[in-house]
Amino acid sequence: MEMKEWATRILSADTLEEKLFSPDILTDQDPGPAQFWKDPCRPPGMGFQRHTHKEKLPAFHEHRNPDKRAVCLHRFAGHELLAVEIMAHALVAFPDAPPHFRRGVANTLREEQEHVRLYIARMQTFGLKFGDLPLYRHFWAHIPFLTSPIRYINVMSLTFEMANLDFAPLYGKSFARVGDEESAKLMERIVEDEISHVSFGWNWLKKLKQPEISEWEAWSQELPPLMTPGRARGFIVMEENRRKAGIPQEWIDHIKQA
Repeated sequence: MEMKEWATRILSADTLEEKLFSPDILTDQDPGPAQFWKDPCRPPGMGFQRHTHKEKLPAFHEHRNPDKRAVCLHRFAGHELLAVEIMAHALVAFPDAPPHFRRGVANTLREEQEHVRLYIARMQTFGLKFGDLPLYRHFWAHIPFLTSPIRYINVMSLTFEMANLDFAPLYGKSFARVGDEESAKLMERIVEDEISHVSFGWNWLKKLKQPEISEWEAWSQELPPLMTPGRARGFIVMEENRRKAGIPQEWIDHIKQA
C-alpha cells in the first residue's frame, strides 16, 4: 500500500479498527500533492470535546484507586491516537520531504498505533472502554502551524514526545508504588519508544536546520505562538532518557531552566 493511501485512510477513518490499520508492506512511489486537513474524521462518540478544568488527570496520590489509574490510561491512549493522526497528516502534507524522513514518520506511526492498542487492552482490565471518557483536540490545535517537516519535528518529536520522557516514567513509578506492575511495565515500554522518537526528531533537526544557527535556536525560535520550551519537559527532567536519545547536555541544561 502507498503511504499516502494509508495516511488518508487513517485520517478519514470512522472506526477505531481503520485508525489502527497497518499494512504489511508500505511503498512510497507516488506521494502525490500536499494535502492539509483541518480535522481528522473520528469514530462515533470519539470526537473532540472541549477541555475543562474538571477533566484534570487524577493526582498521583489517587493512583491507589484502579478507576483513577484507568482514567490516566484513557487519557494517554487519547494522546497516542492524536499522534497517529498527526503523523498520518505529516505523510500527506509533506510529500516532498526526504524519503528517509517519510519512512521514519511511517515507522513511528506504526509504533503509536501499537501504543493505542496496548493502552486499550490495559484499561479494559479495569472495565473502561476507549471512548467512555472525553477526548480532546490537543495536538490538532497546532496543525495550522505544522507547515514543514522541521516544524513537525519541533512540535511532535522535540516537544510533546520529549515531555513524555519525563511524564511516562513518573506515572510508571506511581503505578508501581501502588502494586500495578502491568501498567508500570506498559509505561516502561512507552518510554523506550519515545526515546527513539525523540532521537528521530533530533537527528532530523540537525539535517533540516539552517547551518548558521544552533539546534536550540532552530527549535525554540520555530515553536508555535504561545508554546514555550517549557512544554518539552515534565515536573522532573529525566536527563538520562534525553541522553539516550542523543540530546546533548547543553540542550538538557536549557530544558531544565525552561
